[in-house]
Amino acid sequence: MSTLNITVLQETLAWMDGEANLRHFDQTLAGVTGRDLILLPEMFTTGFAMEAAKSSLPQAQVVEWLRGHSRALDALVGGSAAIQTEKGAVNRFLLVEPDGTLHQYDKRHLFRMADEHHHYLPGERREVFVWRGWRILPQICYDLRFPVFARNRNDYDLALYVANWPAPRAQHWQALLMARAIENQAYVAGCNRVGEDGNQHRYSGDSRIISPLGDILSEAEPFQPARLDATLSLDELNAYRERFPAWRDADAFSL
Repeated sequence: MSTLNITVLQETLAWMDGEANLRHFDQTLAGVTGRDLILLPEMFTTGFAMEAAKSSLPQAQVVEWLRGHSRALDALVGGSAAIQTEKGAVNRFLLVEPDGTLHQYDKRHLFRMADEHHHYLPGERREVFVWRGWRILPQICYDLRFPVFARNRNDYDLALYVANWPAPRAQHWQALLMARAIENQAYVAGCNRVGEDGNQHRYSGDSRIISPLGDILSEAEPFQPARLDATLSLDELNAYRERFPAWRDADAFSL
């Protein structure tokens, strides 16, 4: 597909209550139609809790819930969740296609200022997958601060960032999302939550969808639940990369 219709859902989250969050998103997704990709926030079943994986919903249940909505909406649907694995807990980005195909990415950079690295295992690798002709890079919250990990190796067209990014650092979130789009000549979608969590952290959301030139295609009002829609063009992206081929001068590296 030369175009991709994307929706970002900036929502509040019930603290440590998976069933309540799934019911909430059941209602929110009921009004969404005609989209190719629908993005939910980081840890959308619990909020950003260090103890979440000990009592969170099992991956099988979350994936089956995502599959149901993906089939019904004929769209890729995803967000991250705290998942308990045989090796330990991970903050896992789960994205499901209508035919049931699952893509997953475990958060690589764990937020040490909240001791996330003491409660979760880091992901071992960067992931890119293809959906409807678009090459997509999934990333989670704190990953946004590490540009080398997200550097475009001519292997993706769209980067997805899901987050629980607190309001006091909203300026960082906004600036870094734009930087990732411009430096990587790729579309970027950032989905952040709103509301207050169980640790009394407030979230302003500031979700947005950004073009490779740094233009904001859609943005949410801060502190309010919101739905963002945008149509992305692969033809326009490729034309821009040909017209301004900065990617040809990128430094080679291995990670």
